[in-house]
Amino acid sequence: MATDYLRTTGKTTGPLLEAGELDGHLVASERASRPQRGLPGVVAKLKQTLIGRPISNTQADHERLTKRKALAVLSSDAISSTAYASEEILLVLVVAGSAAVNLTVPITLAIIALLAIVVYSYRQTILKYPLGGGTYVVTKDNFGQSAAMAAGSALMIDYVLTVAVSVTAGIAAVTSAFPALRPHTVELALLAVAFLTIANLRGVRDSAALFTVPAYAFVASLLVMFGVGAWRWMVGLPPVESVAGLSPQVTESLTLLLVLRAFASGCTAMSGTEAISDSIALFKAPQAKNAVTTLVAMALVLGSLFIGISLFAHHYGILPHHGETVVSQIARAVFGHGPFYYLIQASTALILILAANTAYADFPRLAYFMAKDGIMPRQFVFRGDRLALSTGIQALGFLAGLLIVLVHGNVHLLVPLYAVGVFVSFTFSQASMVKRWWTRREPGWRQGLAINGVGAATTAVVALVIAATKFVHGAWIVVLLLPILVCTLKGIQRHYARVGRQLSLAHRDGLTLDPSAPGKTFVLISSLNQSAIRNLRFARSLSGDVTALHVTDDLASAQRLKQEWDALDPAIPLVILESPYRSLVSPLLTFLDAQTSATRHALTTVILSELVLHRWWEYLLHNQDALKLKVALFFRPNTAVIDVPFHLGRS
Repeated sequence: MATDYLRTTGKTTGPLLEAGELDGHLVASERASRPQRGLPGVVAKLKQTLIGRPISNTQADHERLTKRKALAVLSSDAISSTAYASEEILLVLVVAGSAAVNLTVPITLAIIALLAIVVYSYRQTILKYPLGGGTYVVTKDNFGQSAAMAAGSALMIDYVLTVAVSVTAGIAAVTSAFPALRPHTVELALLAVAFLTIANLRGVRDSAALFTVPAYAFVASLLVMFGVGAWRWMVGLPPVESVAGLSPQVTESLTLLLVLRAFASGCTAMSGTEAISDSIALFKAPQAKNAVTTLVAMALVLGSLFIGISLFAHHYGILPHHGETVVSQIARAVFGHGPFYYLIQASTALILILAANTAYADFPRLAYFMAKDGIMPRQFVFRGDRLALSTGIQALGFLAGLLIVLVHGNVHLLVPLYAVGVFVSFTFSQASMVKRWWTRREPGWRQGLAINGVGAATTAVVALVIAATKFVHGAWIVVLLLPILVCTLKGIQRHYARVGRQLSLAHRDGLTLDPSAPGKTFVLISSLNQSAIRNLRFARSLSGDVTALHVTDDLASAQRLKQEWDALDPAIPLVILESPYRSLVSPLLTFLDAQTSATRHALTTVILSELVLHRWWEYLLHNQDALKLKVALFFRPNTAVIDVPFHLGRS
């Protein structure tokens, strides 16, 4: 049998066009859209103002990113982490005195070596899995769905923490320059999260255009600071402003455990390294090649900025203290409180806040892959008006905002939670590549096996070190949350499997469309009016067994309605249900149960009427009885609810 297809282009103007035939008729519909009225119209206008006009599916290729924009969007998390990674190392070492602080640079170099191994691993992942998905996809391919759930859970926790840490660190840079704003830290952070959420709902290209300049401004300003600082260092000039702290008070001994804790804290610099491999689909063609180039560029920039900040902190004897970041102290030492100091603070604050955009690019895409596999809610597959994965973006914004409120905007409370998920995902990714090399023996497998093997072992050790050394400082939350999240995903998977079995046609002999058992049709009316008469006519067109229902707590009013009904004589029985407790829903449900008890498997149809008003505020003048009834009847088995709108004009 031929099938009719209808394709809507999404354009707002134009005639109806015939587009040829495909097993019937393929029609391209370009009807002019009418503006919505009332409250829906107000909401639609506000939505369009905030996120812009809808984008057609045919424009998807134009939304992809060049390497320059992708470096800003997908590397901002990793690059911005250099603004606080050195400080986190110092915060741990300072308790053991000056000798311990001198280990900042060697620890930084060790982390950069680990970064090189991880970047090489993700380079291999991109080349072998060019469709994207990163850690989740490579883990599922090599270790199965259960392991992929664990990897995906670790990444989701990491992305939520990325937004919370980046935003709170950015606000900390602002309050370092303007101390009067410190009491409003949480409010400023929530405003930043809201801004990022709205910006990303506008689509990939719009958010990339917004974030490219701040990312490159941060890199350029730090490189200028390093250049000027290196020149002053070489010619022997003292700091423009004294920033050397007092000799730290020794409260702990310098032990291997302390060094490992400092190393674990500094590993936050590697957060976001996996972002590019997760988002290959965002690149312009050739996607895999452009992604690899961007990944290498990100690693070079990250390593250079990280070692630069650690070197200058060591050179100037800078120690962390409450109220001012390490980057702020270096900038004061090099430039004083001049214009360039405020430029560095502004660019640092911007890159830290906008670094959360990396998570906004990757969290929705990860949720998309997981939802396609039936282990996340299906809503995460949906693309919004601007081709953005809207559900994932909104969920990420909500969770990050909630976390910021819970920790009162304190970045140091978030950082211990941060690196556990990062290194768990690193370990899954590299171990998966090890298994792939070993089982498939592809060209270059020996070299790949060796490098990924070292990487998997190293990142696994680092993950254990971070979990152990940061456990009492908050990492226990992530360690506990990971299995809970995996169990939740398994529950979602079981739900979708159960629904699929119950909806499946596999156990039926064939697709038959025999008429169902006859059922009753009920029309709910409040009075005799045009809307009620139209609904009664509509009900008669559907069924020969129609009953009108009226629920009331005013018997005098009900008697008047009965007199009007008898005078009209519509040849349809009217049943008046008294409601002594003034409830609309309970009497109706009780009556329906009594009427349909003998034919409980037959379909019962309830027809409601709902006014559609012209102005949004007019809805405040009417009750929402139809909505209450729809909600109540929705959960009643074998019941169909038909809501018939009655449109009211301006006059």
